[in-house]
Amino acid sequence: MWGPRLLKGWPCWLSRHEFPMAAQEMASLPMKIALPPKRIYHNNGYLMVSCNGGLNQMRAAICDMVTIARYMNVTLIVPELDKASFWNDPSEFKDIFDVDHFITSLRDEVRILKEVPPRLRRRVELGVYHTMPPVSWSNMSYYQDQILPLVKKHKVLQLNKTDTRLANNELPVEVQKLRCRVNFNALRFTPKIEELGRRVVKILREKGPFLVLHLRYEMDMLAFSGCSHGCNRYEEEELTRMRYAYPWWKEKIINSELKRKEGLCPLTPEETALTLSALGIDRNVQIYIAAGEIYGGKRRLKALTDVFPNVVRKETLLDSSDLSFCKNRSSQMAALDYLISLESDIFVPTYYGNMAKVVEGHRRFLGFKKTIELKRKFLVDLIDEYYEGLLSWEVFSTRVKASHGTRMGGPKKRLVIPSKPKEEDYFYANPYECLQLLRESSGNSPEETM
Repeated sequence: MWGPRLLKGWPCWLSRHEFPMAAQEMASLPMKIALPPKRIYHNNGYLMVSCNGGLNQMRAAICDMVTIARYMNVTLIVPELDKASFWNDPSEFKDIFDVDHFITSLRDEVRILKEVPPRLRRRVELGVYHTMPPVSWSNMSYYQDQILPLVKKHKVLQLNKTDTRLANNELPVEVQKLRCRVNFNALRFTPKIEELGRRVVKILREKGPFLVLHLRYEMDMLAFSGCSHGCNRYEEEELTRMRYAYPWWKEKIINSELKRKEGLCPLTPEETALTLSALGIDRNVQIYIAAGEIYGGKRRLKALTDVFPNVVRKETLLDSSDLSFCKNRSSQMAALDYLISLESDIFVPTYYGNMAKVVEGHRRFLGFKKTIELKRKFLVDLIDEYYEGLLSWEVFSTRVKASHGTRMGGPKKRLVIPSKPKEEDYFYANPYECLQLLRESSGNSPEETM
């Protein structure tokens, strides 16, 4: 029930030859699930939230906001998605997620409305309500003691920043499990996106196993991070101009090589090809690139495609008409990539951003499916030594494999750093509290965090 409907089309443990036709037909039928009873509680007011960031940053934030609303006993208004960020995506919640399922599947926890009630609508239209950003990495007592009184006072409160506003750790288990329930059950993509996801997975499965590569070598990422390794002078200048064009990107003067050496840059296509080869990935495997337009286009991808010729993208697997509904809708495109990433045999992100973390956590929930978390700082040093002729291929490959043996998405505890929440393990990358039953049934013992 908690898995996306995509998984009911082509389960990862069955090939298309093992999956009966009758079962395929059944999988396409809508499931009839009894609605949970409504939770009855005294409503303390209405909570509006404006999410910020890309799809997966907003996804995690929505899970947090639902949980916060539930424990403040308020009514949540369907979250507003970010339309003002770099991507300028005009998509509404209903364009990406199944809004009716979202509301009804959580009705035993919290009341959710598509808009504020008529008696308060005029006040909202006039902007007569309190708005504020909550403090990052807060625990539930912050929301009970400081935010709830504001909701009661103003009746309508808007939280205008939602990223990482709830702590990773030291929260009641019930809170953590509700975050998981929202993430793995309530946030279902629209039928159109899920159907397209099933179609792509079917195309890939017909040719055998596939690896999803989240190649975060995109212009916005490189400009924001200041990473320009392998770029020519014109590209470096173009990336710098973009960075200065967005005032909310605070860091402007960046030493690209220093940042790369610290492991803070996405791997380049050249570095990625070398790493995948060293890990022993079959050169004939299908590699689906889950990303937007790669900076430098085919010229930069050539280093990857020369080594792994079966590189595909959604644009090469589908007709342009299939993708027309999400043209210039980066969040809808990202939703499609998310579904395909969940179903892959191996998921490899070249940068540990929001999508990498949230997909990793979801794959853990689905049975600890293999996700290779690359040690970028270690890798770039090793790659430089290899290019300088200081290491043979055998030594290079052996070291790459040895360093990633325990970084495959298996069971482990989150690293907790109470005074530095940004540096500790992200809850959504490893929702440990929600994996108890899986761990106990598999008999695996958790790995300690490296």
